[in-house]
Amino acid sequence: MSAPAADVVVVGAGTMGAWTALRSRRAGWTTTLIDAFGAGHPRSTSGDETRILRAAHGADTFYARWSREARTAWQAFEAEVGERFYVEAGMLWFAHREDGFEAHSMAALTSLGIPVRRLSPTDLANGWPQVAANDLAFAAYEPEAGLLLARNGVAAVARTFARDGGRFELAWVEPGATDGRRLLDVVAGDGTRFPGGTFVFAAGPWLPRLFPDVAGELIRVTKQDVMFFGPPAGDGRFNSEWLPCWVDYDSATYGVPAVSGRGMKLAPDRYGPVFDPTNGERQVDPESVRLARRYMARRFPAMAGAPVVETRVCQYETTPDTDFVIDRHPAFDNVWLVGGGSGHGFKHGPVIGSYLVSRIAGAPAGDDEDRFSISRVREFRQNLRTGADAAHDD
Repeated sequence: MSAPAADVVVVGAGTMGAWTALRSRRAGWTTTLIDAFGAGHPRSTSGDETRILRAAHGADTFYARWSREARTAWQAFEAEVGERFYVEAGMLWFAHREDGFEAHSMAALTSLGIPVRRLSPTDLANGWPQVAANDLAFAAYEPEAGLLLARNGVAAVARTFARDGGRFELAWVEPGATDGRRLLDVVAGDGTRFPGGTFVFAAGPWLPRLFPDVAGELIRVTKQDVMFFGPPAGDGRFNSEWLPCWVDYDSATYGVPAVSGRGMKLAPDRYGPVFDPTNGERQVDPESVRLARRYMARRFPAMAGAPVVETRVCQYETTPDTDFVIDRHPAFDNVWLVGGGSGHGFKHGPVIGSYLVSRIAGAPAGDDEDRFSISRVREFRQNLRTGADAAHDD
């Protein structure tokens, strides 16, 4: 059995795939979006409650520019559908030294005209007394950063795509028939074929399984534990109205304030063990809880002893240099692989979708964008999300 042919077939309804499908449909192309479990499902990298939207990426101005474009796009999407997905809570970067990730980020953001302020420990304590700042050199504050309601947002993108005339299918599919350097269709487990002119595999942590020869060594999928801690009764200081998102880069820990009645999110930002996104048990490691509790008691003393009210197991799909993969498959002229979110990809979804649709339409890659190439040699470099010590943990 064969489904109707589409101009573009997108496999994977996470942030990269859903936004690509929506941009493709709005470019006037018939588009089919296929996901094995549905948009925003708990196995996906895009399926957690929240993701941080920040501009700081160290000295790298490329991702800073993209994040600002993405912020504008998420806000426009909110206005279009009449739902809230972006909470402008701000962003704090806790700096332990003068010459680290935070200082490089401030210089890059300042050069781009993106609002950022340096705060002394005293400034930090005065502004947010619930934060213990006595061990910090300073903090970098992004007032226009915040958090995205991740699973709700990506599900809304997929619904909007369907409302706009896109076709959504629930199926596990793999590459099907070929004709020379062209893929003709993808095939589901029940034998249904989905033909198309161009195929985009935005399958996140499943890319190495679908294309082991190309992505098997390029993208590493690891288990990442996330805890939500319950603030004291009647205490709103840890809600998004009163506390920004934050990253302690050198301590490899990050957090998100409580939002939508859920707990305060905290996670050790160390690479976990290699993980199977389909069949892996989503139970957090007790050691992750121990590390989170220890950090919470040090940085947010009023939360010492707070109960864990929810947990999540997500995954990173990480490239060695933390740059994304957005490139044609080397064996096919009409197949694009998109992934390698590397722990900082969710917010960029709208821009990745626009960029990819422009490339499918024939736009050349810019000088900066060869960073997305499948074929270039990628060496480990200082991570865009974790401190140096944690970046080598296995």
